[in-house]
Amino acid sequence: MIWLSNSTLQRLRDQLRERGQRPSIAMTTGGAGVSPEVAEALAAVAEYGALTEAMYLMMSADGDVSNDEREVLRGALRALSSDTVRSVHIESLLDRAAKQVAEHGREARLTEVAEQLKDDQARAEVAFVLAAAIAFADNAIADEENDTLNALALGLGIDESRATALLDSVEADLGAGGHE
Repeated sequence: MIWLSNSTLQRLRDQLRERGQRPSIAMTTGGAGVSPEVAEALAAVAEYGALTEAMYLMMSADGDVSNDEREVLRGALRALSSDTVRSVHIESLLDRAAKQVAEHGREARLTEVAEQLKDDQARAEVAFVLAAAIAFADNAIADEENDTLNALALGLGIDESRATALLDSVEADLGAGGHE
């Protein structure tokens, strides 16, 4: 199984932190507050929903979502969140992504995810790198995964030279064993 190194995941997490805190989310309905569990789930969707969906789109590109790909996604979300995103939320984010793709189609969801991320260069690049890590997770990049990665880069506004540099860093990380 392939993993991104701790240093790469920490760098990605730090990129997300450097962009500043996301706007606060009002957690009330009809004058009554929501439960802590619901608030936690809503925060996970706000912070990691688009990133998870970008990774899911890559996972499902070849029609086969492997356990290795799921483990890379879980590990990435745990590392990015400093272990604050719980397994139940990760599974919920994955289920949400799968339902969105089933309901709206891959192309529409890829466009929407890119739209959500493209104005924040740090998040856009993190999404691209994580999608690339998912593509490398099963040691083979299918044509559909390559097409998805190219479409994601285009939608995120990542030019070819920057995409190549990001992919080279992922490959170097994976070539170094991916563990620290």
